[in-house]
Amino acid sequence: MEQTLLLNASYEPLKVVNWQKAITLWCQGKVEVIAVHDREIRAVSVSFKLPSVIRLLRFVRIKRRVDYVPFSRASIYARDKHTCQYCAHVFPTAELTFDHVVPVAQGGRKDWENIVTCCVSCNRRKGGRTPAEAGMHLLRPPRRPPPGTSVRIKLTLNFAPESWRDFLYWNSELDES
Repeated sequence: MEQTLLLNASYEPLKVVNWQKAITLWCQGKVEVIAVHDREIRAVSVSFKLPSVIRLLRFVRIKRRVDYVPFSRASIYARDKHTCQYCAHVFPTAELTFDHVVPVAQGGRKDWENIVTCCVSCNRRKGGRTPAEAGMHLLRPPRRPPPGTSVRIKLTLNFAPESWRDFLYWNSELDES
């Protein structure tokens, strides 16, 4: 399903939202539509094209802490460079999962020091055991990224809609591959 790029009033990219959220913001009068997808949505009395790029009408100040990297699946994959920490193979995001080094059933927590990037095959092989119990070894122990580390989102131009490309130079690295 089509996604929508949300821009601040200053045209700085904020995030990607689903098309339903984009239409809700538009109906509430909070955004203007900058570009649309080819796909059209029809209701009983109205039809319109799905928004591809929307811009907030009011500027939203984003508090960006330099010393803080948010704990998220994408941040874990970026920290581990999309590499399975057991078999050392690099995978696309769709083929990755994350693994609790110490399983939750054994008291493991969901934090930087206990979660690693893992391929589905290695995750199944390890199961609900520790790496030692499963006879597996980590490439490197999981750690919280150091303060000041920025995790860049890398978008492949082949997958970013054409209508987004003029807005992605702000804080994203574009890859021509």
